[in-house]
Amino acid sequence: MLQFTTEATDPTGARAGRVTVRGRTFETPAFMPVATQGAVKALTQEEVRQLGGQIVLANAYHLYLRPGTGLVKKYGGLGRFMNWPGATLTDSGGYQVFSLAPLLEISDDGVSFRSHIDGSEHFLTPEAAIEIQHDLGADIIMAFDQPVGYPADRARAKEATERSDAWAERCVEAHTQAGRPSTLPGTGLRSQADQALFGIVQGGFDLDLRRESAGRLTALPFDGYAIGGLSVGEPKEQTFELLAATAPLLPQDKPRYLMGVGKPWEIVRAVVSGVDMFDCVLPTRVGRNGTAYTSGRKVNLKNAQYEHDLQPLDPECECEVCAHYTRAYLRHLHKAGEILAARCLSYHNLHLYLRLMESIRQAVREGRYAEFAEEYLNEATENG
Repeated sequence: MLQFTTEATDPTGARAGRVTVRGRTFETPAFMPVATQGAVKALTQEEVRQLGGQIVLANAYHLYLRPGTGLVKKYGGLGRFMNWPGATLTDSGGYQVFSLAPLLEISDDGVSFRSHIDGSEHFLTPEAAIEIQHDLGADIIMAFDQPVGYPADRARAKEATERSDAWAERCVEAHTQAGRPSTLPGTGLRSQADQALFGIVQGGFDLDLRRESAGRLTALPFDGYAIGGLSVGEPKEQTFELLAATAPLLPQDKPRYLMGVGKPWEIVRAVVSGVDMFDCVLPTRVGRNGTAYTSGRKVNLKNAQYEHDLQPLDPECECEVCAHYTRAYLRHLHKAGEILAARCLSYHNLHLYLRLMESIRQAVREGRYAEFAEEYLNEATENG
């Protein structure tokens, strides 16, 4: 099962520690590179590991539709299938079902939807979401929920939140009942009982609803708790107001996971609320679109100003890309549609994110997170 240890707490409330689950350990606060379909886009697993990645996130919705959970289970679960030695987490697919797939019907029983790939019909229940994630075999799995987008009126948010919390209880029951050894000897697939299950606090953009959701979920025996439904279009100040009010409602002795956040400065700010885990597609998504995060202003290589720029992407960066290639060359690759451009920018961006997490952990352990965050956020504001 999951073990969470807080090794240092800064006066700001930021904390540093580690999570061990099924014999795999990752340090917190942790950034989880997103391997939606079993791969971090444009990078190999070896590169992600070399950059310092300790845990990756994959998506149950996508893997369920393709290649299918049976294939992943047959080859020993997600980690073995993708040859990833670190920890793994699968999102339940709730966000994708409600945002990506054409919905047919939502009821208290579950969700009927069509695959965005081939239009085939599927019915997903909380029990089915847990079974899918059992078959995928990730170390940490998530409860099935119904997020709402921004804006959402209170009545709609209340209905979705109460349904999500009821589904969370069903997920716990399904996970508990299925806690038995694998029926595939020799596959290396661990017991389902070893998988850690996280609940997801919802509530839309209403603090009272979030309080109610947190109260219901913390009464259930989850191994950790996620804060979902934020950074979905709402004003950033509202994001952090809701986060600051919600995080303290969650148990101190269990990891807290802020889903889908975010930009580097957002992570720095969120850590103050005692968040331990983050994920976001941005490092590779913006990289594929020609943009690099740097220690200064973002570099958008589509801009003509970089055509003759012989500097590295980030003069302060020590990654392999910045050591060997110029902005002018990388801009040329991007303009020419060369795959190497996406690989290089994704590599650099993920390097920056994972070095940032190291700096965050060090600042917390040294009790100087307030100074670190102030300096970082002031620079981020100045540089856009």
